[in-house]
Amino acid sequence: MSPILTRPVREQLEHDRVIRQLQGKYKRKTDVVINPGNEQNQSVTVGELVVFPDLLVFAEGGRRLLVTVEVETGESVNAIEARAEWGVYSKLKVPLHLYVPPASVDAVRRLCTEYQIVVAELWTYTTSFDQVRFTMVHRDAEAPVVKIPERVAPPPPPKASVRAAKPAAKPAAKKAATKPAPVKPKPKARAKPAAKKAKPAAKAKPKKGAKKRR
Repeated sequence: MSPILTRPVREQLEHDRVIRQLQGKYKRKTDVVINPGNEQNQSVTVGELVVFPDLLVFAEGGRRLLVTVEVETGESVNAIEARAEWGVYSKLKVPLHLYVPPASVDAVRRLCTEYQIVVAELWTYTTSFDQVRFTMVHRDAEAPVVKIPERVAPPPPPKASVRAAKPAAKPAAKKAATKPAPVKPKPKARAKPAAKKAKPAAKAKPKKGAKKRR
């Protein structure tokens, strides 16, 4: 819990709002756990001291701590806060990112120099209606560079074809092993011979002794 127990309600709401905005910023590539207000969702141990930074950034799919993030308001930028939190978090083997209002930048630099606190990145934030803008004002060249792995989006599933799939063609029927017997042509009917002409009837011979009729 922060030593600043009497932070004004308005500043506390702004403080927690910035934390949630940063959660979305860091969560694009990593896993993030936040401790807004009096919540104690995730802790880290520094020696024998258990502390709860505002944000803890872990490698995706694991519990390896990458970055600690602390958000301060105008009232919480002081020597007590610097020694109790910034100095403790800077002893971890991961970079410390500090977010403060623009008017507190000079005070933060003075406190870090006085108490030999190493801040890897110093950012300012400004709020306007429902938007929060972040601006980096300092990056320590000697601080370890943390490579945050990119989230790889899974490839989209193949789209189903609109057209119905054509049924597979049936395999051609195998030809019969034996050839069919050839069909013999029918013999043509022979033409019947024309009927012989009838012989003219023979004239009857007159009988002998018969008289001719006159």
